[in-house]
Amino acid sequence: MQLLHPFEPQPWLQGTKLSGEAQWQEGELQVVFALQAPDDAVLQPCAGGWRQRRDGLWQSTCFEAFVGAPGQESYWEINLSPNGDWNVYALSAYRQSLRPVAEFQALPYSLRTQQGDLQISFQLDFGQLLNPSLPIEVSLTAVLHHPNHGLSYWAWQHGGAEADFHRRASFQLLQPSG
Repeated sequence: MQLLHPFEPQPWLQGTKLSGEAQWQEGELQVVFALQAPDDAVLQPCAGGWRQRRDGLWQSTCFEAFVGAPGQESYWEINLSPNGDWNVYALSAYRQSLRPVAEFQALPYSLRTQQGDLQISFQLDFGQLLNPSLPIEVSLTAVLHHPNHGLSYWAWQHGGAEADFHRRASFQLLQPSG
């Protein structure tokens, strides 16, 4: 697991720790996030009973992965809310032509909570979209919603003067495993 860092460290983020891990194996992207935070430090969207594809998940607590092929401008954005709502978008270039990916009809995930800690993981088969034997570029990010202070933006690394998860400079090379 690799630590994610807030874009702007704030005193109210003390005690909050977020880490993430990604694996690329046989065309499947597997992602795990682990969040440790004081009680009531992170707002989690209410479960609506029906987990569905939704837009705008990044307006509250949301775990994200950005995926691309080295040397290609196009990339994908995966959003998963702790309540199970999700979306997968394709973009043709930096913040261009955002559209839901019809090939994905669900985002298989698991959620575990224990004494205030949260672990959320998902897996997606990208084998039809990316060559499973070649490396990919990945960035793990999250938006955490604090009840009194609003949103904080977390990433493996931030690549600019503003919080911007779409910057390819913040993506890391991920080799196929297995």
